[in-house]
Amino acid sequence: MTPLDYDFLRKLLKERSGLDLSADKQYLVESRLIPLARRAGLPGIAELVAKIRTGAAALTSEVVEAMTTNETFFFRDKIPFDHLRQAILPALVQARASRRSLRIWCAASSTGQEPYSIAMCVKEFAGLSGWRVEIVATDLSQEVLEKSKAGLYSQFEVQRGLPIQMLVKHFTQTGELWQLNADIRAMVQHRQLNLLQDFSHLGTFDVIFCRNVLIYFDQDTKVGIFERVSRMLEPDGVLALGAAETVVGISDAFKPYPERRGLYRVNTERAARAGVSATMPQVLKLVGAR
Repeated sequence: MTPLDYDFLRKLLKERSGLDLSADKQYLVESRLIPLARRAGLPGIAELVAKIRTGAAALTSEVVEAMTTNETFFFRDKIPFDHLRQAILPALVQARASRRSLRIWCAASSTGQEPYSIAMCVKEFAGLSGWRVEIVATDLSQEVLEKSKAGLYSQFEVQRGLPIQMLVKHFTQTGELWQLNADIRAMVQHRQLNLLQDFSHLGTFDVIFCRNVLIYFDQDTKVGIFERVSRMLEPDGVLALGAAETVVGISDAFKPYPERRGLYRVNTERAARAGVSATMPQVLKLVGAR
């Protein structure tokens, strides 16, 4: 792959997916795109780039999907799900008692392990019995969304982070695979979405999981996404980020929850100064937080 081809692909991926590749990731591009080029009947990366330059939209989408990292597993990092069960859901049950409904968004949901982990937490939380809980899972890749909808996972996938009790309770073995039971699958709605584009049509949410995706974006892209996400979250809602992600030093749209690592709330003080709302609800007092 020539330096010119690599520069072209870097710019393409940045524009289409937000992926910000450094100058030394040429080996990664080659390892993922050479098999794609061969499946397309092309001898190498140079020919792949030439084809994309002619406006081959389908091939361009395949390149973006091939370069998107879809590493995920059930109850990844554990702590955010402990927060969900022990603090977020108990606080929301009190705050939403009059309407008895919740909306949760799982951004960059990949092959479904994260939204289904959330669904299992919700299913097993006694305080939500009889409530309407909507879980929306979005991802850039239609391919991974289709896998998520099917809810079929290999033995290796269910062994990564999934407690054996939950496997027995919520899955049915189908040959060598395990399928999530229909009641859990029905709790999750799947939609294709690019975080670089407008997503206001999704509406507002009580909880947003946007984990392990912002690490691939540059600073300006992160700032823009935080700003737009802040408008999607209820003033007393909760944003959960990945273990290697933070808003600190990047955006003042959110403030961290003390004692709850990885959780953030809308910076209502900033919003009030901007005159957004003089009657914003009080921020949730999460259990165990100061």
